[in-house]
Amino acid sequence: MAAFYDPLARLVFGSALQRAQQAALAYLPPSTPSVLIVGGGTGWVLLETLKLRPRARILYLEASAVMLRKSQALLQRQAPAHVAQVEFKLGTEADLPPGAQFDALITFFLLDLFILPDLRLLLPRLKAVCKPGATWLVADFCPTEVWWQRGLLTVMYAFFRLMANIKARRLPPWPEELARLGLSRVYSERFFKGMIEAAVFKLPIQS
Repeated sequence: MAAFYDPLARLVFGSALQRAQQAALAYLPPSTPSVLIVGGGTGWVLLETLKLRPRARILYLEASAVMLRKSQALLQRQAPAHVAQVEFKLGTEADLPPGAQFDALITFFLLDLFILPDLRLLLPRLKAVCKPGATWLVADFCPTEVWWQRGLLTVMYAFFRLMANIKARRLPPWPEELARLGLSRVYSERFFKGMIEAAVFKLPIQS
């Protein structure tokens, strides 16, 4: 899907996905030495993060080899001065370096891909690599009662099950699951008539 993912997203949602991500990224703390980006796609979010925090060291974790190569090429082409600050890693949270700890975590349009049992495995693993008091940025789809939005979500899940082999058929309650882990939501804003949410969570200072 990497070849047409971004054009398809713009066709369906216009600029709403990017605006939601930018809104969440605005809450990156001024001092953020280390950032973990999980499922960053084709690299747009990487460039936006470096624009805001040009000195940050970033681990870019992506499960798609094609997406990872696109991200690497985009960084080389548009921000070559930052190449040494970014480590690209193919894999999932299971492939994170032992003992890794980050000041900020970015998961944009990732949590909606999981069925609830798998999400409950994923989130604690991601929390474990965050430093106490770290910032967790989320942009994702959220539950809606609007008929056409519910229909659009149904079509989206059917499409991604076919094209990307995901198991999910509906949105998991990711805000509630983050709250269950003790995270506090400090910012939330809706986009695309309420269907997309940008949210910022803080980990407790003490675990």
